[in-house]
Amino acid sequence: MIRAILLATVLPMSVSAQGIFPYQDAERVANGKIVYENNCAACHGANLEGEPDWKSRDENGFLRAPPHDETGHTWHHPDMQLFAIVALGSEAVVGNGYKSRMMGFRDILTEQEVLDVMAYIKSTWPEEIQEQHNMINARSQ
Repeated sequence: MIRAILLATVLPMSVSAQGIFPYQDAERVANGKIVYENNCAACHGANLEGEPDWKSRDENGFLRAPPHDETGHTWHHPDMQLFAIVALGSEAVVGNGYKSRMMGFRDILTEQEVLDVMAYIKSTWPEEIQEQHNMINARSQ
């Protein structure tokens, strides 16, 4: 219940058939690339490649940063969930004692910056992955 209330305070309200990430808006995508480079690339890679061996836990039991390109699982999640993970951090979204190094960025990035980062990421996916992601978004509404 508390997690649902917390999520409701950070999630954008309007969702189109293609989701909430403006991945077809060149200006927003360009801004998202800059924000990504400054805030995300250190963990998720300059080319969205994630950390090596990202599916296994490190020596402290944490999963490594996953890729955000089409080889990862980012596109398997609806926009609202991805937005919540970036805004709140993985621990807050997953709950149940889940531990993650993915912090929340809602006190660092604006809503538009989060949307722009996700637009940049989605803009790099092949068209067929974008279409599959749009279908995931449509089913999640």
